[in-house]
Amino acid sequence: MAYSAALNSVYNHYLTTYAPRSTSKYDTHKKSELRNVYNSIVKLNKESPLYILDTSRESRAFAVGLKENARLLRNTIASLGGLDESKMFNKKAAFSSNEDIVSASFIGDVPADGNVPSFNIEVTALAANQVNLGSFLPSDEKIALAPDSYSFDLTINDLSYEFQYNIHEGETNRELQDRLSRLISNAEIGITADVLEDDEGNSSLRLTSTATGLKDNQNFIFHISDDQTTKKSGSIDYLGLGFMSRLPSNAEFMIDGEKRTSSTNHFTVGKMYELTLNGISGEEGQSATVGLKTDLDSLTENIGNLVSGYNSFIRAASEYLDRHPKSSKLLGEMSSMTRFYQPGLKQLGFGFEQDGELTLDNTVFQKNILNGDPLEQISSIRDFTNSIVRKTNQICLNPMEYVDKTLVAYKDPSRVGRNFATPYITSNYSGMMFNSYC
Repeated sequence: MAYSAALNSVYNHYLTTYAPRSTSKYDTHKKSELRNVYNSIVKLNKESPLYILDTSRESRAFAVGLKENARLLRNTIASLGGLDESKMFNKKAAFSSNEDIVSASFIGDVPADGNVPSFNIEVTALAANQVNLGSFLPSDEKIALAPDSYSFDLTINDLSYEFQYNIHEGETNRELQDRLSRLISNAEIGITADVLEDDEGNSSLRLTSTATGLKDNQNFIFHISDDQTTKKSGSIDYLGLGFMSRLPSNAEFMIDGEKRTSSTNHFTVGKMYELTLNGISGEEGQSATVGLKTDLDSLTENIGNLVSGYNSFIRAASEYLDRHPKSSKLLGEMSSMTRFYQPGLKQLGFGFEQDGELTLDNTVFQKNILNGDPLEQISSIRDFTNSIVRKTNQICLNPMEYVDKTLVAYKDPSRVGRNFATPYITSNYSGMMFNSYC
């Protein structure tokens, strides 16, 4: 149990330090898929030469970031219908007739009869988070509290956190507010803190919950107090942090005339649609219609998302060009792959920028699709996408291929296929998670 807890802490550090904070259902795998990954790693390590790797912090960030961005690109492609060629780009897209009120995406499966209902939604209130606003104190004046060790308790999600700090001789109100702002925000417990200023040289510490809405019949999301804290009390009253300037509240809306509420502005409807409330209906009865786009519009959106995901990956790799020359190898491989499919893609409205990114002319694309068999027309896009998937799988399997390293020795060429498997490559990559933590 202790080992599991330590490993979770290490992985959380790895994610928050290096990796984009995004996971999806496409990050889950069957046993057979994991077995295939394991077999691929064994095969790779059998023939891998011995290297001395660049183990600097920058190289670690590059390798981990490269793998995570490759994973995101693969997941983007999977979300467009799946990685199977027969399902690729078949995902249906949702529309909202008024994006100022609500935006929508389709997350369900189209039934056999093809009937996916549309609906009208009217928004009367958005979900709000809790805000505690402290007293405005003269920024440059010395704190009117005796120097000592102080503490207070913050309770959120039925968990209580104690924050301890010292007040120093001669410290100003603004210095204390800035210090507490960093202390609370860096704790990442679901509360952000910042300091507000007015036109008269005063400043106030503000606490804002990241969550919205009310749960379990409570009228607050977090509570701050120093009544029963372990160190000296008095700083909460002095800073005025007990004042709740905005009460948390639920979103209120009507779907086809039926009243509903939600603790967040982001929720699902009927396991079919994922909605995000963006604003309140301007007048009573004003609503937005949510439904499915046409097959052509859905296909166009899917291809557009492919282009966006590909460009994000290229931009992420390009950021390392100055510090990691090996990243040019990856960009060169991606460029060569794109050029191979360029004739077919260009006919469908794709454009090719000098920095390796892609563009898509929706009008040209839709015109070409309407003039022929859609499945045949996008065959070149499917082939191109399959190549991207293979490349992302390769990067995820061995991101160390693109890290600066010095070759020390090859495996015995006379024993190709019969060399012993070693954990060298994978242990160097996984070890980087622990190097920055320990």
